[in-house]
Amino acid sequence: MTATPGTPGTRPYPQPSAARPRRGAAPPRGALRDALVLLTLPVLAAPVLAAAFAGGGTRRWFGGRAESQRAEAQAAKDAAAAAFYELDTAQRDLRISIETITAVDDSPAARRAVSDFAALGHRIDEVSQRYIQAVDAHDLDRDDLEASMASRARGELTAAKDELVRVRQELERFGDSLGPLLGKAETQLARLAPAVERARQSLLAASNALDAVREKGLRADDLAARLAALSPELTKLNQGAGQHGVQPTVDRAERVQREAGAIRAEAERLPEKAAEIDHRLVSLRTRAQALTTRAGQVDPVLSELRRRFSAACWQDLQQVPDQAAENVRQAELKLRDAQAAREAQRWPDATSLLSTARALLNATDEAVSAAGDRLARLNAVQKDPQAEVERTRFAIRDAQRLAMTGRTTPDPRHARPLDDAVARLERAIGTLEGRHPDYWHFLTETEAVRQAVARVVGQIREERGAGH
Repeated sequence: MTATPGTPGTRPYPQPSAARPRRGAAPPRGALRDALVLLTLPVLAAPVLAAAFAGGGTRRWFGGRAESQRAEAQAAKDAAAAAFYELDTAQRDLRISIETITAVDDSPAARRAVSDFAALGHRIDEVSQRYIQAVDAHDLDRDDLEASMASRARGELTAAKDELVRVRQELERFGDSLGPLLGKAETQLARLAPAVERARQSLLAASNALDAVREKGLRADDLAARLAALSPELTKLNQGAGQHGVQPTVDRAERVQREAGAIRAEAERLPEKAAEIDHRLVSLRTRAQALTTRAGQVDPVLSELRRRFSAACWQDLQQVPDQAAENVRQAELKLRDAQAAREAQRWPDATSLLSTARALLNATDEAVSAAGDRLARLNAVQKDPQAEVERTRFAIRDAQRLAMTGRTTPDPRHARPLDDAVARLERAIGTLEGRHPDYWHFLTETEAVRQAVARVVGQIREERGAGH
């Protein structure tokens, strides 16, 4: 529509006789919608109230049929103006809905809605132009208005009004079809402002947490660097969804909130972490000293093993004293490096070095304990080998009873490994014969037999459980 009020050669757009709000005064909009960047879509030109009667002066009145037709034409003109105003209002309202959808949704359905709205806009322009032409074609205030001309004006204005009403109904049906898209878009828009505010508050909380730990003498340089890296993200949040889009802005806000929250949590835990590292340093130093003492006791144990048992019972323990001493030495070096990292407040380095020192001391503890445990187990089996035999036979018999429960003959899958376990036990017992029995081989064999039997028991129970 190109005609505007006040343009030479055109007539102001008529309005109903009753006073109506100017078209330019849009109804109140929600805060979320006001924030959107307006799309360029066709909108009706603003109608201007036209005087029902010619301004200034008087007009002669003629009774009869002409005045009756004039009144009917004027009523048709007012009705058409009201329909024109209602269509304009509906189009403006729907335009806001389209803007809301396109601000957050680039799906095919959203693009189709924009295209359909533009097509409706062209249809609105066409019927509005015919309405304006009908108004411009007839001066109902003329003194010499004939009844036939008034009747013709009434017919054209009524037809224009009917067209305006039909198009408004089309527009309303189209608006109803936008319900799902509009609801989704408004939900996303409703998340925008709270998400951005939460991100800003998280950044502020992280900054305050860093200030608090610095007051305690902790630098937290790595956390400060991570917080500084979020500065460009904050700039984009401040630029707003109009520049970066609603969904990308919501996603960015949530990402900033998560990262700032992690920085804050780590900063708040930093004093506790420093105290924990200090405690671990003291604890591991004490443990290293204790293991040095225990490692010195391995040689007497090895001497007794060599004196009383065959070489197969102790050969694998020969390197324990030297390896224990080396492990303790390496652990002490790592502890010194960890102390230096702690003083430099290189927390990840300190934590890693402490973990390495602990692993070295754990290995040393296991090796030193293995020598003493070996001697104790060999003493026990040398004194009473039958106890180990009975323990193993009991495990086999128990598995055999389970295999026969509810059956007249055992399942070969269970019977075969149990039979093998019996034969293996007998062979292990045979190794005890002779002048220098290999007690360690005997112990490892009986333990292996019990493990094989335990696997059969587990298989039987699993199968029966699945059967139930």
